[in-house]
Amino acid sequence: MSKYMNRGKSFKGEFKYIESQRKRVILRTALLFGISLALLAIGIWSAGDKRNMLTVVAVLGCLPASKSAVNMIIFLRARGCSQKVWEQVQKHSQGLSQLWDLVFTSYDKNYQVSHMAVKGNVILGITEDPGCDARGCESHLDTYLKQGGCRSAVVKIYQDVQKYCEALENLKKQETDPDGQAEEIVENLIAIAL
Repeated sequence: MSKYMNRGKSFKGEFKYIESQRKRVILRTALLFGISLALLAIGIWSAGDKRNMLTVVAVLGCLPASKSAVNMIIFLRARGCSQKVWEQVQKHSQGLSQLWDLVFTSYDKNYQVSHMAVKGNVILGITEDPGCDARGCESHLDTYLKQGGCRSAVVKIYQDVQKYCEALENLKKQETDPDGQAEEIVENLIAIAL
């Protein structure tokens, strides 16, 4: 458990991150749009017309509110790791660098990955999204990891929990990470995740 969990704040890569972020981004979006609407109303009320400086400020305030709304839509559509999969994977992933509840976005698709485990240059992941293109996700992550300097990283995304748990057990048997590459890969994965 992270030292920050006691503060009620969840960080990228932790279990239940998507659920936590969903609540935060909904609140933030409502607050930003509320401020813009309040400024518009105050401007109209004080000037008696919508053509005033507060209207301009209110319209400009819609820019960050709209950006937040895009994030809100993504988090509303995203589903984190289910409790059932979490319980199964927990048994097999001890001793590996782990990330939970990740969403990777590309120009064409979003990829929801429930769990990822890293050891050395090998990255294993599982998606619970039946519509997720696992090969596309592997290719997307491979491209971004290479751009981030992790040239020898090997990515494999599973859609079957049993096969994933077997792969985790096999990964644990591999040699340790003498170069510390797993830490660099984890940092890159966190950087490119939503």
